[in-house]
Amino acid sequence: MARVLLCGGAVVTLSMGIRHGFGLWLQPITQEMGWTRESFALALAVQNLSWGLIGIFTGMLADRFGASKVLVFGALLYALGLAGMAWAPNTLIFTLTAGLLIGMAQTGTTYAVIYGVIGRQLPAEKRSWAMGVAAAAGSFGQFFMVPVEGQLIASLGWQNALLVCAVLVLTIVPLAFALREPNFHALKRSAAGGQQQTIAQAVAEAFRNPSFLLLTAGYFVCGFQVMFIGVHMPSYLKDFGLPPHVASYSLALIGLFNIFGTYLAGTLGQRMAKRYLLSGIYFIRAIAIVVFLLVPLSPWSVYVFAAVMGFLWLSTVPLTNGAIAQIFGVQHLSMLSGFVFFSHQIGSFLGIWLGGYLYDHTGSYDVVWYVAIGLGVFAGLVNLPVKEEPVQRLPLAA
Repeated sequence: MARVLLCGGAVVTLSMGIRHGFGLWLQPITQEMGWTRESFALALAVQNLSWGLIGIFTGMLADRFGASKVLVFGALLYALGLAGMAWAPNTLIFTLTAGLLIGMAQTGTTYAVIYGVIGRQLPAEKRSWAMGVAAAAGSFGQFFMVPVEGQLIASLGWQNALLVCAVLVLTIVPLAFALREPNFHALKRSAAGGQQQTIAQAVAEAFRNPSFLLLTAGYFVCGFQVMFIGVHMPSYLKDFGLPPHVASYSLALIGLFNIFGTYLAGTLGQRMAKRYLLSGIYFIRAIAIVVFLLVPLSPWSVYVFAAVMGFLWLSTVPLTNGAIAQIFGVQHLSMLSGFVFFSHQIGSFLGIWLGGYLYDHTGSYDVVWYVAIGLGVFAGLVNLPVKEEPVQRLPLAA
C-alpha cells in the first residue's frame, strides 16, 4: 500500500504540478509572440477537452492492460508536448502541442489511471482516504511546482523554463515501473466479484443510473471554476496593478491549502455521505467568489481567497471518484472516471476559452466570474439527490 501511495502521489505531483503553472506563461508568450489571450486560452482549452475525451479510452487501456504501460507513454508525450510548446512558431502548432499533445499526455499521467491502481490495490474501507492522499499529492505539486516554474521563467526565460519542465516530467517513467501490478488480472477478477462486465455493459449501466449523470453534471462545474481561476487569475491580478509575485504566491497557496482540503475530503468521504460533502464544497465556492469580488482587491484579499478556494480546489476529486467506485465497483473504475472527467474537461474548456474570449471582447473578466457563481449554486443542488448505494446486478451470462 505504501508503495502505491508514494509512487502514485509522486506521479500526480509532477503531472498536476506542472500543468497548474501554465497560467504563468500566458503573458510572457502572448507578449513576445504577439498573440491574443484568446489564442493562448484556446490552446489550453483544447488541452483540457482532449484530456477529457481521450481519457475515456486511456482509462479503458489502463483497465485492460494495467497502469504502468500507460504511464510511460503518457510521460513521453508530456515531455514532447512541453518541448513543442516552447518551440511553436505559430498558434496552430502551439495549439497542437500545448493543447492536443499535452492533453493526451495528461490522460495517462493523472488521477484516472492512478485511481485505478488504488482501487485495485487497496480495500474498500481505505479507498476514499487513499484517493484523498493522491489528490493531496497533486495539490502539493501545485504548491511546490508553481513557484518553481515562476522562478524558472524569471531566470531562464519562458522557452528554457518549458524545456526544464520537459526533462522533469520524464522522471514519471521510473515511477511507472514501480507501479507495475504483477497480480493485475487476478485483482480484476476479484474486484468483479466473479461477474466480468464487458465495457459496453459497464457503460450502459452507468448511463442508465441517475446518480452517475448527476455526478457528471457537478464535475462539469468543478472544471469550469478551477481552470478559469487557474489560467486567468495571474492576468486578472496584473490588470489591476498587482505585482507578478502575488499571482505566483496565490496559486501556490491554492496548492498548499488543497493538500489539507483534499486529504480531509477523502477522510470525511470514508465516514460521511459524499453527496453532502460535494454539495457543501460547491456552495462554499460560490460564496467565496462573491466575497472576493465585493471586497477591495489587495494582495491580502487575494491570499485569503486563494486559501479558501485552495481548501476546496480538488476536494471534489476523491469524493466524486470514491462515489463512482462505491456505486459501480472498481473493475471499470478508470474508464467510468474518464467519462465523468470528460464532463469536467468540457467545463474546463469553457472556463478557459470563455475567459479569454470575453476578456478580448469586453476588456473584463466580470461576466465569467458571475457565471462561475451561478454554476457553483447549480452544482451544489444537483449533488444532493445522488444515491451512493452499490448497484444491484443480476448474474451475468457465462
